[in-house]
Amino acid sequence: MAKLPPLPLRGVVRLKPAADSWPRPALSAALALAVPDVTLLALGRLDLALYTAAGALCALYGHDRPYARRARTLAWVVLGAVAGMGVALTSAALVHSAPLLVLLAALVAAAHKAVCDAARIGPPGNVVLTFVTSTAFFVPQRVAEVPAHLGLVAASGALAWLICMAPGLVRPHGPERIAVARALEAAARGDRHAVLVTTEGARRACAGRPELEALAGWAETASEAEAGRLREVARGLRRGNSPIPPLPDAVGFAPGPPFRADARRPRTPDGLYLAAARVALGGTLAGWAALALGGTHPHWAVVTAASVVQAHASASWQRGAQRVIGNVVGLALFAALLPLARTGEVVMVAVALALQVAAEATIARNYWLGSVFVTPMALLLGEFAGAHPAGGTMTDRGVDTVAGAVVGVLVCLLVADGRAVERVEAALGRVRDARADAHDSTRDPARARERLGAALLELRAAADVAAGERRRHPLPEARVAHEEHEGHRALAALRAPAPASG
Repeated sequence: MAKLPPLPLRGVVRLKPAADSWPRPALSAALALAVPDVTLLALGRLDLALYTAAGALCALYGHDRPYARRARTLAWVVLGAVAGMGVALTSAALVHSAPLLVLLAALVAAAHKAVCDAARIGPPGNVVLTFVTSTAFFVPQRVAEVPAHLGLVAASGALAWLICMAPGLVRPHGPERIAVARALEAAARGDRHAVLVTTEGARRACAGRPELEALAGWAETASEAEAGRLREVARGLRRGNSPIPPLPDAVGFAPGPPFRADARRPRTPDGLYLAAARVALGGTLAGWAALALGGTHPHWAVVTAASVVQAHASASWQRGAQRVIGNVVGLALFAALLPLARTGEVVMVAVALALQVAAEATIARNYWLGSVFVTPMALLLGEFAGAHPAGGTMTDRGVDTVAGAVVGVLVCLLVADGRAVERVEAALGRVRDARADAHDSTRDPARARERLGAALLELRAAADVAAGERRRHPLPEARVAHEEHEGHRALAALRAPAPASG
């Protein structure tokens, strides 16, 4: 019989430290939303805000990437938003069956999940795209209106692109410096897995910048005694455009390749298909359940089910609980803010923008806390097109959220990842082989480090997924712990000394 994964409640509401980078996406998105909202206010067409929001929210993406990569990432996100909205608005105009619209919304949500995971798009992942697109499936629409509405999406998306790229004029290498600073801070904490993850990201970010690559190499092998110096250098990197701090005396590293850690979270085709299938099935069933319960906003259930699907079933259970808690508190906040918001359209826009900033400031601390602010913001977006009875809207939101969370979690538990333990066994073998390479004196140390680092990241990700899945075979926890311990020892022993100068 398959063993159920742990379904812990501990930690569901625990708050983590605030993310160091939240102001950038928060303020970028707020500005990208504010410009079209103010324009629509002046034109008396705030009812079009859904379409401009679909493009403006693209400003939440790509802030951890160097500007050249950010430009490409944001362009693809904007194109994805336009394409998704195109499908949604065309369907809204041509399809008049609510159950069929739910199915189509769930399929688009599954496509968002698969593409965002495969492309490693980063926070906020597929959920924002799914939110705006699923909403658009249920907006009254005429075919003749679709091109103009898509033009609003594209125009606001282009504005979001410009806003996110603008800081590069002032601090062109800011993302690379911050990536290396995070690696140094992880090394100062002595968190070996975090060092692997952050240095892999840092090396990718600062390729071609030898002085930053050297600092990333120092983070990999620094000792506990160097914690103070690591933090000092990290602070220097975060400080504007100040000169890049030099390596400490007697420390030298040649630039090495990134780990190519394609399994920081497993991205095997079966893993991608499983996640997409869970979103498609969960979103469809959740939306149909919402309709059966008399709901008039089944897209909320679709979005909730899509947001619940995480790397493994145990994490999905926690996300479902957090989503429900955050929405319940968020509904109370909406009830408190609604009288203020209805005093005028300018006030309503200002409140919605403040909620957007608050959501970004808190969502990294815990998903439930961010949901407290996302919930009233989403409901106010509906108010832009005209006032709705508050009681009915809040009841629908609560029922649809619970339906989406319950169905989403059940689907994640029942549609199990049957190959999770197999991937752990394969990852164990790759770590063993990489350790053997690391001890082979004929091997290039930089390449050995790359291979071993990637194998360790893959093993940790595979073990985390297997631990949180319903499985028929036991997880080899002792062997995983042994290989990780020995692998980190071998990685610490590897050195890539810098070539002698002159």
